[in-house]
Amino acid sequence: MLPPFDIDQSITRIVREEWGRILAALVARLGDLQLAEDVLQDAVVQALSTWANRGIPDSPAAWLIATANNKAIDILRRSSRFAALKPELKYLTELESPATDPEDLQSLPDKRLELIFTCCHPALDEKSRIALTLRTLGGLTTEEIAKAYLDKPKTMAQRLTRAKSKIALAGIAFQIPTNDQLQQRLNAVLAVIYLIFNEGYSATSGDQIVRSDLSNEAIRLARIIHSLLPEETEVAGLLSLMLLHDSRTPARRGRNNEIISLQDQHRSKWSKDKISEGTTLLKDTLRQQKVGTYQVQAAISALHAEADTWDTTDWQQINALYELLYSINPTPVVRINQSLAISYAQTPKKALETLKTIESDPSIKTYQPYFAARADLHARAGDHEEAREDLKTAINLSENTAQTDFLRKKLERIPNNTQ
Repeated sequence: MLPPFDIDQSITRIVREEWGRILAALVARLGDLQLAEDVLQDAVVQALSTWANRGIPDSPAAWLIATANNKAIDILRRSSRFAALKPELKYLTELESPATDPEDLQSLPDKRLELIFTCCHPALDEKSRIALTLRTLGGLTTEEIAKAYLDKPKTMAQRLTRAKSKIALAGIAFQIPTNDQLQQRLNAVLAVIYLIFNEGYSATSGDQIVRSDLSNEAIRLARIIHSLLPEETEVAGLLSLMLLHDSRTPARRGRNNEIISLQDQHRSKWSKDKISEGTTLLKDTLRQQKVGTYQVQAAISALHAEADTWDTTDWQQINALYELLYSINPTPVVRINQSLAISYAQTPKKALETLKTIESDPSIKTYQPYFAARADLHARAGDHEEAREDLKTAINLSENTAQTDFLRKKLERIPNNTQ
């Protein structure tokens, strides 16, 4: 027996799938992100009542953009700016022309790249870039974004409003950057998507280990960009990396929402489809010989994915890849991750020597993974007191309940030599 048909759920799914492309097209026509979002939201509200009575149209996206388009015309005609717009009657005529093919969106130019480059403009702060990308490209509501980042909806709404106002006041162009700017701006876009994924894959706060809505959205956004920029190897590298990481999600938590470490995970639970897709994409990308940081990280993740057990992991090759990654991107985070590979490829004491090379970096003083990694190395090297102190620091720096519980259990297992 089929489940009961729910019109509201169907509309929500359609809106989520089509929001980014419709909004991008409206922004391209109207030149105003706030106006475009307002009329699209009004069109969605109208759809909820109209479709409930008449049924969902054959082309819901075409209906939404045509309705939003008409609402924009009404607003422009009523606005105080209409007198100034009179000389541009051609513009209004174009708006009144059919916005889409009656069948689908195939005839509509895809402006999502322009939209995401606008949302990730360096003039905006990092959190605003993330929020605006989730709102405009992902179609997440303000309440959903606020919940994901543990903000109040009112605070998040204010952030989004300020970001859109800054775009308008600063005259940020709705366009794909020129060739000399493209790579730098694309790196900023990919960084935003990876930040969204990481918050979903390993939540920094709250009581959940993962927030699949965010990690899934990041993967979806990466797929969009990859389809629009198939020649950009780092886009493919990021998509591959996220797929390979996400393949482990079913095995990363226990029945009581406890964290299960990579070493203890049941690899039979890993998603073979995501591993296959991720590794195939990575191999095709590496053949182009334009290696970047995301591709190297994906290669490291692929080695973990291809190992049948923890003990058969190729730590020597992982260590070599981390060395390559550090040569491209020399950050303390890379060294911290590499230290764990060194501890298995060589010894924990050798890994601790590697960590000493970054201990003066001020950025790690409040970086929880640094102390968690160092605690693990000290414990395996037999330095129990040092391990306990590092774990206590890591616990104090953790804002995620599941992460804190995981670290406390590790602390309980380390012998206390003072007793």
